[in-house]
Amino acid sequence: MTMRERFWERFPLEELTNEEWEALCDGCGQCCLLKFQDDEGDLAVLNVACELLDIEGCRCSDYANRFEKVPDCQQLTVERIEEFRWLPKSCAYRRLAEGRKLAGWHPLISGDPERVHRKGISVRSFAVSQSEVPEEELEDHIIAILPIDG
Repeated sequence: MTMRERFWERFPLEELTNEEWEALCDGCGQCCLLKFQDDEGDLAVLNVACELLDIEGCRCSDYANRFEKVPDCQQLTVERIEEFRWLPKSCAYRRLAEGRKLAGWHPLISGDPERVHRKGISVRSFAVSQSEVPEEELEDHIIAILPIDG
């Protein structure tokens, strides 16, 4: 199946094909950073990436089997998009869900999948793999606290 021309501008998220939905991913890797929610509902974001994230490429190294290998992995679907308020404001899924356009650096706009890295949007320059950080040191890797309201 081929993607429809400029589908992100012409169709609501609910009408995208699976291929089009997947193509919205800009390859930033931010959704693969570990996060912890505290009792007040705030979300701590770490610079530690899921063990499956290929940090250089900012893509899952075993996308097809990610749920079996990482039970906490969250699948972003159009039905659940409201649950993912922690996605960065730069995220294509969030941007489109909020009625905004894709960023100029997005690969669908720029035609350049490396631009997300050059613009500093991706985790390539700062993430470390979960396999390199002992569990007792995870708290030392918090890089942001996001208030997540109910």
